[in-house]
Amino acid sequence: MLRAVGFSDADFAKPIVGVASTWSMVTPCNMHIDQLARDAAEGADKAGGKAIIFGTITVSDGISMGTPGMRYSLVSREVIADSVETVAGAEGFDAVVAIGGCDKNIPGCVMALARLNRPSVFVYGGTILPGIHPGTQKECDIVSVFEAVGQHAAGKLDDQGLREVEACSIPGPGSCGGMYTANTMASAVEAMGMSLPNSSTQLAIGAEKREDCRAASRAALGLLKAGIRPRDIMTRKAFENAITVVIALGGSTNAVLHLLAIAHSANVKLSIDDFTRIGKRVPVLADLRPSGKYGVSHLVRIGGLPPLMKMLLEKGLLHGECMTVTGRTVAENLKGVGPYPADQDVIRPFSNPVKPDSHLRILYGNLAPGGSVAKISGKEGLRFSGRAIVFESEETALAAILSGKVKAGHVIVIRNEGPVGGPGMREMLAPTSAVMGKGLGKEVGLITDGRFSGGSHGFVVGHITPEAAVGGPIGIVKNGDTITIDAVGNTLSLDLSPKEIKTRQKAWRPKKSKETRGTLAKYARLVTSASEGAVTDKNEPT
Repeated sequence: MLRAVGFSDADFAKPIVGVASTWSMVTPCNMHIDQLARDAAEGADKAGGKAIIFGTITVSDGISMGTPGMRYSLVSREVIADSVETVAGAEGFDAVVAIGGCDKNIPGCVMALARLNRPSVFVYGGTILPGIHPGTQKECDIVSVFEAVGQHAAGKLDDQGLREVEACSIPGPGSCGGMYTANTMASAVEAMGMSLPNSSTQLAIGAEKREDCRAASRAALGLLKAGIRPRDIMTRKAFENAITVVIALGGSTNAVLHLLAIAHSANVKLSIDDFTRIGKRVPVLADLRPSGKYGVSHLVRIGGLPPLMKMLLEKGLLHGECMTVTGRTVAENLKGVGPYPADQDVIRPFSNPVKPDSHLRILYGNLAPGGSVAKISGKEGLRFSGRAIVFESEETALAAILSGKVKAGHVIVIRNEGPVGGPGMREMLAPTSAVMGKGLGKEVGLITDGRFSGGSHGFVVGHITPEAAVGGPIGIVKNGDTITIDAVGNTLSLDLSPKEIKTRQKAWRPKKSKETRGTLAKYARLVTSASEGAVTDKNEPT
């Protein structure tokens, strides 16, 4: 059978490198990965191995956003992890190179590599180039489109203006161009040591990314020879490095969910409280979208991630002794890295940070006894109190925002969108972008038991645990209740007496499950809470 797929007599004596490709024409994030997989295979073959390319799925968050299809997004992370593990485990590959582009590819692939624990390297498919608006000549990206929808609803943009933004914002291959979830997670994986230096900050198209793929296969064979496995790299300290880099970059709230899940796969103890502990000493240094000025292509131009890691290491904020896929430590990899150009302002100095501590806030309180995650840059303030306006789904909330029903002083509550209630824990980029597009970013809050896109910004709190579907307090909120989001005290509070909360909870009844068969129903039965990473293998022994 192996002869039929291209093995010669000599190949049977070589180590087999499985190349996991997330290629798909579903999304621009992955449309070029078939070529990158072939480049990785070439690298393995020329380095004395024998490559076998195999595929896994991807779904497009951006295309499914705001629709019922978005319920499959987080589910796809589990499918990817399971499929990569299944193929590599069944075929007995000696080493694995996984190449991912869109948001869930990255954690899904790395979860599988941790489970397999065979010499492995992850390769990021790369970031997209920005679009250029034909009229203003300003850079555009996916979030520009979602926010333009809000501007259109507010009467600030006509039909033709909306079309112009939409038509220019996605010019070709690569993952969404801000410090959204894909770029955040790629950076986290590099900081963790599971990608080659600068893999996370390269353009999707070009010779540099193709060489990154070839080099990854050579590195995987080097790890095989040296006996270095993923769990030798993915240690507790490596996860702390990943959290540190995510904070310094102003990265996505999804990093909390995904790093918890990867740590679970690697059998490393990590909790949401680790983000608070590390966040007290790590500033936000990157002025990157969605709340900042620049796209990741600007970071690519000034040298990528390694100079930032060098800054963090020199400040004592990284564990330099951690092993990486190069076979060298973090400190050894960064030894020859120079500083950013003096005239750039994409990455701020420690003396002038974007924010002196983390933008990722883990909030507790009577609305979130199991925790919640906020992404607050400080630009909208650090505390918000307002009257609840409650919606049972993302669609009804979006319609209310666009129609003007949501007013200044409201806290939008979107519930029954958690891992179980969704099922699938949809991202809320459409509502948050509509809020920003209508100019309400400083005047309303939004809380949900769902989650947010890396492109979301504003006074937003997600991952509320326990979720409404399992009896969490978010399920008893009524229109007009006062809710306070406090990113200094790290609290999320419902202004009700304990007696009233207990009375409402006693009267609460669960909703009938939306799904009874298939992938979503299976996911709802198996999934843990967002505070545990929303994993589906919770019953596996550790």
